[in-house]
Amino acid sequence: MKTLSLTLIFVLTTMLTFAQGKPDIPNQNISTDSDVVFRLFATDNSHNFIKLNTRNGHMWQVQWSLDDNQFETILSYISLVPKEEEKNGRFFLYPTTNSYNFILLDQIDGRTWQVQWNFEAENRMVVRIN
Repeated sequence: MKTLSLTLIFVLTTMLTFAQGKPDIPNQNISTDSDVVFRLFATDNSHNFIKLNTRNGHMWQVQWSLDDNQFETILSYISLVPKEEEKNGRFFLYPTTNSYNFILLDQIDGRTWQVQWNFEAENRMVVRIN
């Protein structure tokens, strides 16, 4: 009986130790100033950011480095609103629990897009969520 109790305690303790918790939602430290045209959004990769034009939804992946691995590449250069509807602060990026994906929100009409950054061009995308 004593052996069974000790085995049970050991098994339960081991299970609790390796139990998965709820994933942390990434935190963005973004000012509330809505009169800016461009914002940088951190990714889980310490060297990569997404630069967002808050007026029209244009986005770039920006990588910084201490050597020659710096670059800026287009994620989306399609205006998501007509020129006459552009407004500073209209678009905002929200991180997801997936390191490579964000949700882009049009804060005026509520439309959303899945934004995926990646090191490989064929794995980058911006897709409307209907």
